[in-house]
Amino acid sequence: MSRVIAADALVLRRVAIDTYKENVAYLHRECDVYRAEGFQALSKVEVRANGRRILATLNVTSDPRIVQPHELGLSMDAFAQIGVEPGHPVSIAQAEPPSSIHALHRKIHGERLGREDFQAIVRDIAAHRYSKIELSAFVVATHRGELDREEVYFLTDAMIASGRRLDWHERLVVDKHCIGGIPGNRTSMLVVPIVAAHGLVCPKTSSRAITSPAGTADTMEVLAQVEMPFDQLSEIVRSHRACLAWGGTADLSPADDVLISVERPLSLDSPGQMVASILSKKIAAGSNHLVLDIPIGPTAKVRSMPEAQKLRRLFEYVAHRLGLSLDVVITDGRQPIGQGIGPVLEARDVMRVLQNHPLAPQDLRQKSLRLAGRLLECDPDIRGGDGYAIARDILDSGRALEKMRDIIQAQGAKPFDPERPELGAMTFEVTAERDGVVTGIDNFQMARIAQFAGAPKVKGAGVDLLRKLGESVKAGEVLYRVHASFPADLAFARQATSRDSAIRLGEPDEMPSVFVEF
Repeated sequence: MSRVIAADALVLRRVAIDTYKENVAYLHRECDVYRAEGFQALSKVEVRANGRRILATLNVTSDPRIVQPHELGLSMDAFAQIGVEPGHPVSIAQAEPPSSIHALHRKIHGERLGREDFQAIVRDIAAHRYSKIELSAFVVATHRGELDREEVYFLTDAMIASGRRLDWHERLVVDKHCIGGIPGNRTSMLVVPIVAAHGLVCPKTSSRAITSPAGTADTMEVLAQVEMPFDQLSEIVRSHRACLAWGGTADLSPADDVLISVERPLSLDSPGQMVASILSKKIAAGSNHLVLDIPIGPTAKVRSMPEAQKLRRLFEYVAHRLGLSLDVVITDGRQPIGQGIGPVLEARDVMRVLQNHPLAPQDLRQKSLRLAGRLLECDPDIRGGDGYAIARDILDSGRALEKMRDIIQAQGAKPFDPERPELGAMTFEVTAERDGVVTGIDNFQMARIAQFAGAPKVKGAGVDLLRKLGESVKAGEVLYRVHASFPADLAFARQATSRDSAIRLGEPDEMPSVFVEF
């Protein structure tokens, strides 16, 4: 066992640095504890205060503005976890290696792991016992073909067990999810009020953007509060049959949040990790019926029908093992959905669809209705094939809009006018260089342009897409408009469009074909 320094040797300091899902501790290079114990930078340490303990990665500094020699600093997340005030006495010790480290080494060498191995690894990940280097090794070792389907099941099951599992005490709890990669695809914000207006329970806890210009939580945050205590979220669901909230406060599959913090900078999104991430979150949230959207297209995450079918079978296998009813739908991912890309622009599109506005994007409306119809058909009182018509009636009658307004008010409404949305005041337009037909829109590049403009951190930034696949344009006509709030963001977005506008013009027969379910 390692020797713990006297509890009153150091006092706690909050270091206002966001280290994104990694606990970081800071010691001054002249600290007596640092020199006596032989700590090394980037090593794992155990910090104790008032009967609580956390594990953290050690950073060493010579700057007294960050931490004084008699202080121990903690990053924002770590400080929140330790749960004491600045100035409180703290102790620090060398941390024991994670108990699962041998299982990790076996996976790195390509061995197949069992249920107990994954349970041990995920417990250590959720407890922040792994350094970012060890987490990266795990993510890379399980990338692509390094997990068989039973290992994906073991990983998913372990991730569910690592946090809270909700029980709504309802026979049927539904949800809808998309694997991502398509800008503007805010169908959840339409599906949820439609199915809730019908009476189904749909507790939608969504993530913020990871690699996109907006996640569902980012867009919903334009309309209402999305961060709330779990008890308040639970009361909203019980009163209104649904919510549209950020899932970070519910402690659902916490190991997934830690893994995402590594997958994002590595730009890795392996099928096994994707399945484990999505299904663990949905099952932990109490859902027992899920409609899953897999878009395919030349610049989507999934590029071909064989790849989509392979991913579908993996999702279905793991969902079946875990007792989740799953309906996978393969959709058209050749271009962005809707007109807006960025939180305010996407919120405008959603509200226009709910209001049956003449300028509402029809592709967003139709896709949402079909997905909502599939969810409605899990109700035993609805015959197969009738879901779409029922969903359309709920939307056209205004019942979905009324339900959305109820959810917004319950979560804490924010001022928003879809007729005059608060968009970034700095703009420029990208125009067609010649006559032609829009034969391609690069999802990835279009998302990057919106991000360069400031989305999602700047809510009013993004891209207003004015042309879609198959539309004819004349030279000089506007293809899309970029909105930004800061000159630097506008300049970055303009540079990105000059390198690649993301839109291809050609002849009608050059448009990519796609074979999807709707």
